[in-house]
Order: sequence, then structure tokens, then C-alpha cells
Amino acid sequence: MERSTIYLCLAHMSGKEQMYIKEAFDTNWVVPLGPNVNGFEKDLETFVGEDKRVVALSAGTAAVHLALLACGVGAGDEVLVQSFTFCASSHPITYLGATPVFVDSEPQTWNMDPELLEEAIKDRIRKIGKKPKAIIPVALYGMPYDCDRIMEVANRYDIPVIEDAAEGFGSKYKGQVLGTFGRYGVLSFNGNKMITTSGGGALICPDAEQWQRVMWYATQARESYPYYQHEEIGYNYRMSNICAGIGRGQMTVANDHIAHHKHVQALYEDLLADVEGITVHRQPEGGDYDSNFWLSTITLDEHLKVRGQENAYRQVITGAVGGAAGVIHAAKAATTDCQPNDNVEAMRMALDQAGVEARPVWKPMHKQPVYKDAPAYVNGVSEAIFKVGMCLPAGPYVTDEDVAYIVDCIKKNIL
Repeated sequence: MERSTIYLCLAHMSGKEQMYIKEAFDTNWVVPLGPNVNGFEKDLETFVGEDKRVVALSAGTAAVHLALLACGVGAGDEVLVQSFTFCASSHPITYLGATPVFVDSEPQTWNMDPELLEEAIKDRIRKIGKKPKAIIPVALYGMPYDCDRIMEVANRYDIPVIEDAAEGFGSKYKGQVLGTFGRYGVLSFNGNKMITTSGGGALICPDAEQWQRVMWYATQARESYPYYQHEEIGYNYRMSNICAGIGRGQMTVANDHIAHHKHVQALYEDLLADVEGITVHRQPEGGDYDSNFWLSTITLDEHLKVRGQENAYRQVITGAVGGAAGVIHAAKAATTDCQPNDNVEAMRMALDQAGVEARPVWKPMHKQPVYKDAPAYVNGVSEAIFKVGMCLPAGPYVTDEDVAYIVDCIKKNIL
């Protein structure tokens, strides 16, 4: 029998989602806002704790955008953002006419380097005469950033922190949920995240006043008149009542999903421990870091030889790699000036042939052509990891047998 494809993180339903969706249809609440949205927000507030308020939105990207807006970011401002991330962390900065200033990573967590962060703040003040308007650290693949040191630097310079915990839903630092340390916290419920609303996100707000302000911006900034009065530019960013119904069902299995991802990570760590040339990225020891391990990641030694390595990057990829949607723009060439090593691409192709979805780690934003002119404070860490890193399946449908099969495939393709 042909083996089904093992996906990175496939959406897994609890079985209760249909109840909330049916309720929405039965009551004709199929538009943005409604009982499911209110209920989902309350569920999230209970989950994250710390007396925070949550606004459910159409996407995690929308959450980043509104957090920046709430922090007063506008044209001519600068925002410090982790370079090692997905583009949704930085693109909203440009929506507001501001400039992203990229900060490289520390080798242990792969997240924003606090020392480089402070260096960047000092240098921006020297160069443009004012400090950045916000700081955006990212929980890469669910791994917590060094909250203590980042918050200490941010507080010393009085710069608000917007935590991008889109990949870090339920991850904790010293027992506290990510997204609750800074002024705002961003969550994502995209189809491949820890829980899903098919598409959607949320913004964790510090208090009721800021919650109301974000809610106002997210609903077209309408003033309280009996007609449509607009005194500021707003956005149509609220989550639909249907999507929120999915979210309410997902919240009943959120902790189960997190536990499963941690279990899969432990299996990879065990089964790949003695495989020469393969290193599983682990969280720092000591108990402060509690990653959800949204995806498990490995690095391949640059000298490792992989079957089919001579064919890497021989042809232009015509479809999306790693489950990405909406890739319709054909690449002009098979290679770029910053890409994973040939052995990483060969391993990706070998796993793909074996029915395993794997993908490279995120390409650092400071190496993306669209940001070629953006300031960047780099130490070489994220570029080095990008050359050797790979993401492996860890979602709720990934079984122990699947992990054993994936590890066996990796071993078989090492020469």
C-alpha cells in the first residue's frame, strides 16, 4: 500500500468545531463578529493569562500591523525586527511607510541577539538622531527568545516590544506564555500552526483601553454616530464568526497539540542522536525555555554527503516548497546568492521523493532582495543556519512510526 505524504503540520480537528460552526449558521452569524468571536477571544485570554485582553483578527500579519499602529509607528520611523523570520514580521512595517532595521540571531535559540539589539539601538540613535519606535522579537519555530534580556534592553531605552509569537502559541519562558511579556503579542492561526481557524490571528493587548483602541482600528475606525463617520484610517481586520467557531473547537485540543509536538521533538532528539553530521536543534537547558516545537529543525554538517547532491539546484522549482500557498510567480533562475547548501537541498528532494514534506529554514530577511537597502546588524548566525538548516514534520498527525520512517529516510540518503 502506498504511504500517505507526511506533512509538516497538518490541521487537526477536535470534532467540536462543527458544533460551533453549525450554531453560527443556525443563528445566521456568518459575518465578522458574533458569539464565536467573543467566545474565542475569552478562551484565548484564559489561555495566555496575565490579565491580558485579546482581539481576534483575520491574520497574524494584521496583528503585527495593528500593533505597530498602536505603538505610533508611521512614515519615517524605524522598527527593529528579527531578521531570521517569515516576511509577515517585517512587511507590515513597510505598510506604514516605516523602515525595518534587521537584527541577527544568537546561536543558542536562533532568535534575536540581545547584545546586537542594544548595539543597533545605540547606532540608530547616533545615525538618525532618534530611537526606533518598536522592537519585534520572533519565536522561531516556537522557540522562546531571551525574554529577560530583550525586555531589559527595551525597558532601558523605553521602546515598546511587539512579540511575534505566531509560531510560538503556548510556548513559555520561565512559566509565562509568550506574547505576554511585551506591550503587544502576535498569534497566528494559519492552516499549519499549532491550532487553526483556517486563516486568522490575534493580538494580545496590555489592557482594556488598548484592546478597545485596537478593536476600533480593526473595524474601519468608525466613530459612534448613527451614520458612517471616519476621522482616522481603519482596517477591515476582524475575524469571521465562522473561523472563530473553528478556533473555539481547536482550543479544546490546544494543550494536546502542544504535548504532541514536544513528544515528536523528543523522538527526533533520541533517534538522530548518533547520526553523524545531523544535529537536532534543542532548547537551552535549565528549564527557563519551554518551546512548543511547532516544527522540529535539524542542521546538516556542510561536509555531509547526501545521495543526489550533484543534482541540487539543477532546475527551477515550479511549485511551492513546504506547503506554501499562492506561489504563482516563476523564478528567473534556479539559484540565488544566499541559499541552503547542496546537501540540504538534496536531502529535501530525497525526503520529498519518500513522501515526506520538509523545507529549508526561513531565509533571513536582510538577505531578501526586497530588503536589500534596509539597515541590518548582522553577526553571521542566521545566514550560517540558513545554509545548513531544515524543518521536519511535527504536527498532530505525525506518529511515532512516521518519525522512525523519516529518520530512516535521512539515514539511507547519507553516503
